[in-house]
Amino acid sequence: MILRRTAPVTLLAVSAVALAGCAGTGSAEGSEKAPIVASTDVYASLAQALVGDATEVVAVIDDAGQDPHGYEASARDRLLVQDATLVIENGGGYDGFMDELIGEDAAVVTAVEYAHDFPGNEGHGAEASDDAAHEEHAEGEEHAEGEEHAEGEEHEGHDHIEGFNEHVWYDAHTMIHLVGALAEEIGHELPDLVDAGELEANRDALIAELEGLEGRLEALHTAHEGEGVFLTEPIGGYLAAAAGLSDVTPEGFAESVEEGQDVPPATLLDATRVIEAGDAAVILVNAQTGGAETERVIQAAEGADVPVVELSELLGDGQSYIDWMGANVDALEEALAG
Repeated sequence: MILRRTAPVTLLAVSAVALAGCAGTGSAEGSEKAPIVASTDVYASLAQALVGDATEVVAVIDDAGQDPHGYEASARDRLLVQDATLVIENGGGYDGFMDELIGEDAAVVTAVEYAHDFPGNEGHGAEASDDAAHEEHAEGEEHAEGEEHAEGEEHEGHDHIEGFNEHVWYDAHTMIHLVGALAEEIGHELPDLVDAGELEANRDALIAELEGLEGRLEALHTAHEGEGVFLTEPIGGYLAAAAGLSDVTPEGFAESVEEGQDVPPATLLDATRVIEAGDAAVILVNAQTGGAETERVIQAAEGADVPVVELSELLGDGQSYIDWMGANVDALEEALAG
């Protein structure tokens, strides 16, 4: 069976929280000022689901044709982000353009800091970041990230971190911790704008939906643990790991593709051999990027009757994060079902 999925993916049934998650999300080009600004529509969707109709959350990037890795911010982007009370970024080198945009008074939530494998969190889980954030606000200290940006220093963790996969929005467990932290920041920074009771209810509903996605991936883990996955880029790493899949990608292939470098001929040959040998049960590719090497892998997969699942950096038109990630899990379930 060949499964080739292109963005935007088919929408799932949308819950009330999911609808709230996409209703107010806009782009930097369409809004002049918003109290909450996110680097991409992925994080804007999660924040919008938390605040509901209380205010608009705006994304700097919400066009699937744009690659956040190399995005060049505009003057309007700068004004938008600098005027925000709360800024949400991915960090880890993914959306480095945000470094020069964040105002000195903004509270900043950095998603990678809630990942269990983020440097410093190993062995402690994402809970360590949650605890640190809680203690900081409890003591009434100035937001550390705001201080760093105010001094014009480079924010730790914004450069690409060797060995760390910055695509943390594909990890439902990390997003559960991030949502908890976002809810606390929103309550702390915008108490007059967002009703505390509604915020709490929205948080609990959103976390329940994320836990539902996590449960589906755990079921895949039970059924398919140890089966091979080929990753043309690191983007699908967290999703594959949650499903219990074993990475059979030749060393250096995914990193070369992500960085826009040519894959060495010997590595490309190894890649096609892995696929033709049947070592991979599924191929995960980035639908927004890639080149000749990615196409060669897809061709090899089609020839070997190995399903290909296409992932994306950003949401599809009209989708919430829950819609989008649920459809990704749908596609992975279908591919592994054979």
